[in-house]
Amino acid sequence: MGKRAVLMFAGQGAQTVGMGRDLAEKYDVAADLFAKADEQLGYSLSDKMFNGPADELTRTSICQPALYAHGLACLELLKSEVPDLEIAGVAGLSLGEFTAHAAAGTFDFATGLDLVAKRGSFMEEATSAVDGSMAALIGGEEADIRKLAADCDIDVANLNAPGQIVVSGSKEGISKAVATAENYGIRIAQELDVAGAYHSRLMISAQEKLAAVLAGLPLNTPSLPVVCNVEAREVSEGDEIRKTLEAQVSGSVRWSECVQHYLGKGETLFIELGPGRVLAGLMRRIDRSAKALSFADVEGLEKTVAALNEA
Repeated sequence: MGKRAVLMFAGQGAQTVGMGRDLAEKYDVAADLFAKADEQLGYSLSDKMFNGPADELTRTSICQPALYAHGLACLELLKSEVPDLEIAGVAGLSLGEFTAHAAAGTFDFATGLDLVAKRGSFMEEATSAVDGSMAALIGGEEADIRKLAADCDIDVANLNAPGQIVVSGSKEGISKAVATAENYGIRIAQELDVAGAYHSRLMISAQEKLAAVLAGLPLNTPSLPVVCNVEAREVSEGDEIRKTLEAQVSGSVRWSECVQHYLGKGETLFIELGPGRVLAGLMRRIDRSAKALSFADVEGLEKTVAALNEA
């Protein structure tokens, strides 16, 4: 019986200085992929990944292509080290959904890199034009959080796991939400250190620009199941892929439901490709019976390969 897993790709916020450096030092396939990204982008993305500084890597226009390139380098290494791995499907958190589509062959590496670089730039421009923020809410019911968001004129950005939801919107609205969250049965409310109000109506300008790029983009039928963030269902037709990738910029990321989709199909093993172990951590909240592996560097790859070989 072969090894079978769902692959998960990290989203913005997971980036960390040093990401990919040891992979490039040990594996030519990773070094070559990062060099290809550098050449296409016209600047050394790999230098920003390997050496920072952190505030530069954190820029939306930089971290999105960095996470995309890193995730696909991890994928190539995983396929090389575990050639009998059967990929049951893919999903990605926010930016990671684009990496997932590249993994499924919806578009090639270069096309996807251009797409995420533009997406990052559009979103960076949108954050500069408005005063927005986000907050993590722990321990509340979804219905109560939606009521809070409506009362504060903000949006529900991420449904990450049961009891863990992120809201997004104007700085004023987020401050009000944090201050009044206890009244809605929310145990912890904490404003996040982010550049802007991602996955909210304040990103509409970025969404419109991305839609124009997507409209002219030829897409392949994915070779693997890909679950989209905004509707938590598999998408395979070009028009629906364009629509869901566009809507995701200002829409809610229904991550918990994305994972539940695969759990409902009987999948029990998930592998996160990207730094931070955020998605593996969320898996413990979504379904403790599922197993989640994660890797972003050489040590993590070796541990993941060993765990798969033991399975």
